[in-house]
Amino acid sequence: MKKPVNILVSLLLCLSLLLLLAGCTLPLFNSSTGEGVPLLSTEEITRPYAKLGKIQVTRESFGPDYSLSPDIKAWGFTAIRQEAEKMGADAVLNPEISGHTTTSGFMPSTEYRATGIAIKYK
Repeated sequence: MKKPVNILVSLLLCLSLLLLLAGCTLPLFNSSTGEGVPLLSTEEITRPYAKLGKIQVTRESFGPDYSLSPDIKAWGFTAIRQEAEKMGADAVLNPEISGHTTTSGFMPSTEYRATGIAIKYK
């Protein structure tokens, strides 16, 4: 007759093994990475496609923009992806994020711009 401790340890080991295997296989069933529409360069395209249009998203900030400064690229990529999803695009080609600051008088103004080309695979 087995001791209750040995049975408990065996059950915990089996449960741990099942959880480990299930955790490792879950990403295989989830085709979406959670990032949305892929951002690609022209060299990465291997299939024929049609251009849906140019995406351009701008954001203007008067004075210092402390909420966005460290994450300008993250903001731009998210904005491009959201617009591409609205258009029904499969990918965005050549994404670019830029920003420039101008000063008129004593108040600086910064404009951030995110651009790309929305495409749909044929």
